[in-house]
Amino acid sequence: MSLIDSQALPNTPDTEAPLRNSLRNPPRNPLRLWPAIVIIAVQWAIALAPGLLGLPMSVAFPAMMFAPMIGLGGLVAWWLLFSGIAWRDRLLGIGVFFALGAVAVAVSRTTFPLVGVLFYALPAMTSIWVLWLVISIPLAWPVRRAGLLMLFVAAWVTTMVLRIDGMTGEFKTAFNWRWAETSEDRLRAELATKKQPVTSVSAVKETSKEALTLGDGDWPGFRGPQRDSRLTGVKIAANFSDRPPKLIWRHRVGPGWGSFALVGNRLFTQEQRGDQGEKEAVICYSADTGESLWIHTDDSRFAEIMAGPGPRATPTFDSGRIYALGANGALNCLDAASGAVIWTHDVVADSGAKVPQWGFSASPLVADGVVTVFAGGPSGKSVLGYRADDGKLAWSAGDGQNSYCSTQLSKLGGVEQLLIATGDGVSAFEPATGKQLWDHHWPMSGGMARVVQPAVLDDSSLLVGTGFDYGTRKLAIKHDGDKWTATEAWTSRDIKPYYNDLVVHDGNLYGFDNSFFTCVGLKDGKRKWKVRDYGSGQVLLLADQDLLLVVSETGELALLEATPKQHKELCRFQAIQGKTWNHPVIGHGRVFLRNGEEAACYELTPAAGA
Repeated sequence: MSLIDSQALPNTPDTEAPLRNSLRNPPRNPLRLWPAIVIIAVQWAIALAPGLLGLPMSVAFPAMMFAPMIGLGGLVAWWLLFSGIAWRDRLLGIGVFFALGAVAVAVSRTTFPLVGVLFYALPAMTSIWVLWLVISIPLAWPVRRAGLLMLFVAAWVTTMVLRIDGMTGEFKTAFNWRWAETSEDRLRAELATKKQPVTSVSAVKETSKEALTLGDGDWPGFRGPQRDSRLTGVKIAANFSDRPPKLIWRHRVGPGWGSFALVGNRLFTQEQRGDQGEKEAVICYSADTGESLWIHTDDSRFAEIMAGPGPRATPTFDSGRIYALGANGALNCLDAASGAVIWTHDVVADSGAKVPQWGFSASPLVADGVVTVFAGGPSGKSVLGYRADDGKLAWSAGDGQNSYCSTQLSKLGGVEQLLIATGDGVSAFEPATGKQLWDHHWPMSGGMARVVQPAVLDDSSLLVGTGFDYGTRKLAIKHDGDKWTATEAWTSRDIKPYYNDLVVHDGNLYGFDNSFFTCVGLKDGKRKWKVRDYGSGQVLLLADQDLLLVVSETGELALLEATPKQHKELCRFQAIQGKTWNHPVIGHGRVFLRNGEEAACYELTPAAGA
């Protein structure tokens, strides 16, 4: 039959009509969407459940890390294998998504690094992906496809125009536009209008009438003379409302997460400085006015997504000198009066260690004429000891390679020794020779590190605090001649300090269990109380008044009663602005505070009759 004949027959079926209609009007909902919806629901359940349930960081952090991987992996598998759309659309969607992602990661590696993409961008993008497919069901497939591709473009461009400015202890992230002014930018603009000091012996000697020596009320380094954040001989008014601290000075500082050393009217700290932030600086400020007296700089910059840029460690004062360890491993010995360099060493070169993920954080310690720092090097180079007078390497010892702690001078069994807590456990060494006295093996998995200082309780016991659900362990230390033992007395998961140090007072310890501030009894490690009110802050004990001075993560200064009965806050006020992880310092009737943006000095009102 001819074509003309077939057209002439009205009842002849047109077998090609469905095909033509499908090409003109493709199905509006060719997708099997329910698996994708389940995948995204599971992703968010994994990411959010630990925080909502108050689970420890050891659960919350891996959940935040793996949830986006599970979401993306599941969604890609669904899209390619089970979505039901044409293969050209499957390949087009995946190709555009990952091609744009590669470009975005390359463009924004310094402002929106890969870990930010993992934590934030991917969960948002996979959710938007599925949400668009759900709300666009009434639309024709070409419109839905075009909309999806445009959302991919918009999402990845967003990562290129945003900047991550650090995280809190609970992984809450600060976002800004890529071109927005940073705190470093504001500091540089401010410094450009002021005359800056130089490292010059003659210039500083004109204002320094005598050599710097340690006196009563001074604070020579990290967490005070004993590195325990415990202060005696001081009593302050415990009601800030009636007798508030008086602001003496406040000004911008460069990024840095160490604290202050205070000697007389001199404050010493470390910051990130320079026109492009490329200088790591040790700075001496006037404690009376906040003005900088001298500055020593090294060509160095360290930065990571959690804290941001800047050195991590607190300088140490000893015998007229300042010892400071930079985040990339530069160990400087400087004249405290002038800032002049006496000697310098590269801890990385001397130990064979790698720069840690969060930077070198050890505050140097001087004991028996030897300056010790944690290095984390292999082959017995966990701790390095340098001769204080000339900087020559005196000894190296230990095998622990994961730590952000500082060496701690302690007396146990009547013997002075250096303690260091690492991812392997706790070790003790002779200060002068580096001979290892004892070791307690308490390993952490996955290369995790210990951060908080060991807390010595008495001549035969100490505490080792550890985050990531490991908890706090009380050790019993004994020795018979040269034979030492360090055994577990108890381990409590009622307090799991990560990078927030604890204090000990009258049979109890007070400190941070993740973002909860808590009290735990020393007898059995059982919790007395806890409160979620200060973020990931720091604490200082005023032992003579049974008071705790707490600096919150947001820069508030609070006074609490050091009592196991209940949490009782007496007063608080906003002291400085910005994320505050740095330890507070009290000396000569004043409290000195700093974070990565500003520093301040307040005069404390003495207690009545003090």
